[in-house]
Amino acid sequence: MIAKTESFDLEEPKIQKDEILIVKDKYFHPKNVAIVTGAASGIGRATAIALAVNGLTVIGNDVVVEGGKKTVKMAKDLGGKVIFIKTDLTKDAEIEDCVRQASQYGDIKFLANIAGLQHINPIEDFPMEKYDLMQTIMLRAPFYLSKLCIPYMKKSEAGTGAIGNMSSVHGHMVTRNKPVYNITKFGLRGLAQSIAAEGGGKIRGFTISVGFVRTPLALNQVPDQALQRGITPEEVVKDVMLGRSQIKEMMTPVEVANLYVIGFSSLGKYLIGGDLLFDGGMVKTY
Repeated sequence: MIAKTESFDLEEPKIQKDEILIVKDKYFHPKNVAIVTGAASGIGRATAIALAVNGLTVIGNDVVVEGGKKTVKMAKDLGGKVIFIKTDLTKDAEIEDCVRQASQYGDIKFLANIAGLQHINPIEDFPMEKYDLMQTIMLRAPFYLSKLCIPYMKKSEAGTGAIGNMSSVHGHMVTRNKPVYNITKFGLRGLAQSIAAEGGGKIRGFTISVGFVRTPLALNQVPDQALQRGITPEEVVKDVMLGRSQIKEMMTPVEVANLYVIGFSSLGKYLIGGDLLFDGGMVKTY
């Protein structure tokens, strides 16, 4: 168990409506659909809710049904509409079915590739089955979803759309004992730039890169990091996670979700192949 301190609140925060960025955008309405992966918790949940509160019909997918149902309810309580579709991103047929169902609710305009997982091990000890699973969920699935969604975006109003991939500071620099996470996050930047290169300014690809966010994915890796490094969980948070950051607090999921609102809206018009690096100065300051 991670001990709480006065300096660090390590609970995943609740989502309040007044924390969600609201943007008036001509494409943010219920006839347009946004697909969000990993919508049962963390950044995926917050993004699904934030986009729904901004007026989009959101299709949230995940393998965790109870978490998905909770996201649906949370969005409804805040005035938004999320439809949950149980989807295993390791199975092409389920990915195809999710996109097919999503297209029945309106025009697919936006795709947020957020689903991810973590495994802590050095390269020499890294289980190949974990490598394959992480590559499949965090790189192959985003590629396949993009492949399936782009034709719908081209058929939508004005032929426009946007695909936002959840990268990380680990798409700019690496942390030891996270080789596959590092690889996939760099790869998602390459995918976004490839989408942008082919999009003609109409289909935009971009990435979002943040430091550590108060999500189950981040918090659950603290014990493993402590074991690997031979330090305490508190030292992991203070010295490893936030050691390079000039802001000594973790981001909240809704703060990351707001970056998707920016990226998908007209505010992101010139965000073509670019990366929104909101990392507290971890990567480029010292």
